[in-house]
Amino acid sequence: MTYRVLSLDGGGIRGLITAILMQRLSQQDGLQNWLAQVDLIAGASTGGLLALAIARGLDLQVIRDLYEQKGAEVFDDSWLDDVVDLGALIGAQYDIKNLGRELRRILGSTTLGELSKQVLIAAFDLDNEASDPTQRCWKPKLFHNIPGADNDDSWLAYEVGLYTAAAPTYFPTVDGFIDGGVYANNPSMCALAQTQDCRNTLRPPLGEVALFSLGTGISLTYIKGKALNWGYAQWARPLVSLMLDGVNGIADYQCKQILGKHYHRLAPVFPPGTAMEMDEVKRIPEMIEFARRVPLTAAADWLRQYWV
Repeated sequence: MTYRVLSLDGGGIRGLITAILMQRLSQQDGLQNWLAQVDLIAGASTGGLLALAIARGLDLQVIRDLYEQKGAEVFDDSWLDDVVDLGALIGAQYDIKNLGRELRRILGSTTLGELSKQVLIAAFDLDNEASDPTQRCWKPKLFHNIPGADNDDSWLAYEVGLYTAAAPTYFPTVDGFIDGGVYANNPSMCALAQTQDCRNTLRPPLGEVALFSLGTGISLTYIKGKALNWGYAQWARPLVSLMLDGVNGIADYQCKQILGKHYHRLAPVFPPGTAMEMDEVKRIPEMIEFARRVPLTAAADWLRQYWV
């Protein structure tokens, strides 16, 4: 029996690309129900929002419309906000209230335990508030509703969505949490490890796991120079990109070595010279056109062989 895991990368507004790719795959011969067959959906940042929305039962077109119609509200940087935070020098670029309003609207008071699918959502806890000072520290946090001793069934889905979306410098922290993309922007390996957690009520044998990983578009980013004598000011924004984008390839390599043919990743690459930031809502038409042109033959063939 196959245990199907769908892993969704972070990437802000580029989650629209992921939504379109999933739509297109559902239109391929024999794959009309591939998404309904998923057992576990893992997500970080915008991938976490997609995971929660799918597990809540939202149609892909509804999810896509949210990106296209509400993206500008989520990434709304007013001139007054720029004055207050000195152009993001001493404050987050965007207010997270608009995103919170939309998440509450589509997810309501649903808890993780009430979702129709199992989910794994990556966030990062800035302070575990342990009473023992030798144990108090920051740490990764993987919210999930997998049956077992350590699940997070009682947490509200929209709150977990805010935690995973709170990307540093872009949004303020929420309840002490930030975007899990700082350690697992591609949460594939986290999902694979979670399937084998001894605290789970049921653990699928590793040989029965099929893992499909979806990216939000890769920008061919690089920094020229062999010896950069940079300090805080120069490294601040590049380090955010390194955290959110640079870790993707590691999880891809690890899953590929462990699962072999039972693993597939669809991570389209933007053309050289094209970089799409996670907040570039004005380039939504470009993202739509890009997603429409991504070749799907290999991914569709893999899904037919190992998924459906």
